[in-house]
Amino acid sequence: MNIIIVGCGKVGVTLAEQLNLEGHDIVIIDNRAAVINDVTTSLDVMGIVGSGASYHVLLEAGIEKAHLLIAVTGSDELNLLCCLIARKASNCHTIARVRNPHYNDEIVFIKEELGLSMTINPELETATTMARLIKLPSAIEIDTFAKGKVELLKFHVPPNSVLDKMKVINIFSKLRCKVLVCAVEREDQVFIPSGNFELRANDIISFVASPRDSMDFFQKIDMYIHKIRKVMIIGGGTMALYLAKRLINSDINVTIIEQNSERCEELSDLLPEALIINANATYKNVLLEEGLEDTEAFAALTNYDEENILLSLYAKKRSEAKVFTKISRMTYDDIVVEMPLGIIVNPKLITADRILQHVRAMQNTKGSNVETLYNIVENKVEALEFFVRNNAKLLGVPLEKLQLKPNLLVSCINRKGKIIIPNGQDHIQLGDTVIIVTTNKGLDDLNDILL
Repeated sequence: MNIIIVGCGKVGVTLAEQLNLEGHDIVIIDNRAAVINDVTTSLDVMGIVGSGASYHVLLEAGIEKAHLLIAVTGSDELNLLCCLIARKASNCHTIARVRNPHYNDEIVFIKEELGLSMTINPELETATTMARLIKLPSAIEIDTFAKGKVELLKFHVPPNSVLDKMKVINIFSKLRCKVLVCAVEREDQVFIPSGNFELRANDIISFVASPRDSMDFFQKIDMYIHKIRKVMIIGGGTMALYLAKRLINSDINVTIIEQNSERCEELSDLLPEALIINANATYKNVLLEEGLEDTEAFAALTNYDEENILLSLYAKKRSEAKVFTKISRMTYDDIVVEMPLGIIVNPKLITADRILQHVRAMQNTKGSNVETLYNIVENKVEALEFFVRNNAKLLGVPLEKLQLKPNLLVSCINRKGKIIIPNGQDHIQLGDTVIIVTTNKGLDDLNDILL
């Protein structure tokens, strides 16, 4: 597809990298010449210096032949204007990043009136993800398929776990759990496991199951932790507000520590059920006095990565809380991932992932479309949900007889709401949705899983 990306911040560059790898023709627009030069030097993309809201700049970028325009500048209004002009200049699809909470209540109206294909709110998406993980304490990552009927969860195998040295094929017979292990991260390696693959302590495992079966699985491996009731959030920004609202609606006690007194007053009005503390959380006595040692989840969400890292390290040392660390700049990601920071959340990467899901879903208008896509191991493993149409070559054939590409697993079949964790005798039918986990990139159609 011909895709125009307006804005070359972290999100724009990440999108350009991924979409370029998938073979799309990319044009990037930014008013900073140095940034355009950096991106065009490192990527095989075309760059234009100028405003994405300029009709003439969009014409130069090829808007008349473009299939999609993605506006991810730092300004909501500019993003919306870029999309509006693009829609007037062509019939292309448009995606806008819209972050201001004031637009939330009217985002449906904005989307419909401007003809947007999609809007994305990074802080809201990140807060929603965090809230789901707080509600399921054992998981470190959770994605959903089949409109919530199927979950793909990731967790860390603790020492002395019943899973240590257990083969994947024996999970059902020994634990009587309907789950399918679909990816295993071990040190720097990633495996798509066969039945004879042996799990080990300290592995990071991704598995597919229904919500009920995933809870049953965690209970049987002694990883079910009581429901979290007390959460401490550091920083009172927009993301903290979104997260607190979701937790309060689930009857979870929320404490927010924010050092700006005016913002504390705003939060007190917006969140009357929460405890708002006006203090500097970097003073360790503040955290201890406000109950750090007893808190069950801790989220460092200030605007400073270094501060979030230090706060999370301290929380890990002084509590048993499930820790979340917001990091916006991943310059030293290879070092950061080795630190005990709990779950690292990056709003920019989450935004890029959601947009990539939409692009992949709209890419193929024929055949078995990709309904949903997740990067479950960054740049290494993808989970894709396909809708099975009548052009699929594998209809009715037992899975064990299919010649599938290597490093690929048929993880789940959703048949009219019935969730099937498949074995070799199961087969795919017309109208199913099928979840594929693979290290192979660029799968656009269900037929692509065959050799």
